[in-house]
Amino acid sequence: MIVEKKFLAKLKDFGLNSYESKVWAALLSRGVSTAGELSDIANVPRSRSYDVLESLEKKGFVVMKIGKPIKYIAVPPTEVIERVKKRIQKDAVEEEKILEELKDSEILNELTALHSQGIETQDPSELTGSIRGRDNITDHLEYQIKQAKESVVLVTTEQGLGRKTESLLKQIKKAKERGVKVTIAAPLSDKTRKSEDTFSGIATMKDTKKNARYCIVDGTHVTMMLTNDADVHPSYDLAVWMQSPYLAKNLLSSF
Repeated sequence: MIVEKKFLAKLKDFGLNSYESKVWAALLSRGVSTAGELSDIANVPRSRSYDVLESLEKKGFVVMKIGKPIKYIAVPPTEVIERVKKRIQKDAVEEEKILEELKDSEILNELTALHSQGIETQDPSELTGSIRGRDNITDHLEYQIKQAKESVVLVTTEQGLGRKTESLLKQIKKAKERGVKVTIAAPLSDKTRKSEDTFSGIATMKDTKKNARYCIVDGTHVTMMLTNDADVHPSYDLAVWMQSPYLAKNLLSSF
């Protein structure tokens, strides 16, 4: 059986490895088959075929037919999707429960203390880092705003204001409730009116013609985007983060 590599690669979305994808595709083409037959069709070593089929059985992709020789029956793909979805949901609930339990655990307290002590011994100039990818940058900004105690200054583009309305609104609201002063600057226009209305009463909005992208938290933490969001693919968006009161002061004075 000849199956395109692209097709087999897509089967990884079902949570299957290379051998599992090959064997399941082979079984789907036969409906019912033995491990030996599937090994030949899928070009998978016979020594591995039983382990692979056992794994597929546990995941709900195949059913073992009682009798001799042992045969395997393919579960319809539509049913497999439902089973995979249920398994993912179950795993997510269990992982969330574990993470919630970790919040109040002794090990988290120890890890937090270890991190705090490590940060305190570092020269502020060493606390710099690069962040690649727009999703990762958003996660970083969300974390910075979450840690804010006094002020947040967010300078962005017209397009960026719309994205931040969706991704950072929740944390900006919480910062406002903590008494943090939030200022957002962007090129304001009819296109940004909806975002302006959304941030009304939460943040001070300022109109700027500068095509800049940066965030300053508590006059110390600076996150500066190095690319033009209109010209770069989100995956290649790049930012640098640094703990630099000096740079923050200069940016704020020009702002």
